[in-house]
Amino acid sequence: MLLPVGAAAMDERNFYTEKEETKQLTLICPHCRQEGTFPIRWKVRTKKDRLPPGATSEDRAKFDKARTYMVRVDDMVACRNLRCRKRFELTGQTVVLL
Repeated sequence: MLLPVGAAAMDERNFYTEKEETKQLTLICPHCRQEGTFPIRWKVRTKKDRLPPGATSEDRAKFDKARTYMVRVDDMVACRNLRCRKRFELTGQTVVLL
């Protein structure tokens, strides 16, 4: 990829506003089989409404393809059953497109 002299590729993080959000998720412990509601942290990246200044035509093409999405921060949770208390890994989607 060749860029004009003095121009640098814009970082993708400039296209998004980032905030952390906690959502309640109902899960079943694989050890004791008890169902419980767990707080799971997500990083929500919301696409900005306009392109940041100083963008090139390649940056404009990337910005047009960008979408709002969420990334799961927590990978493990601890069972809430007092007799179990084992940690288990979350499986499934780590990125959700909005």
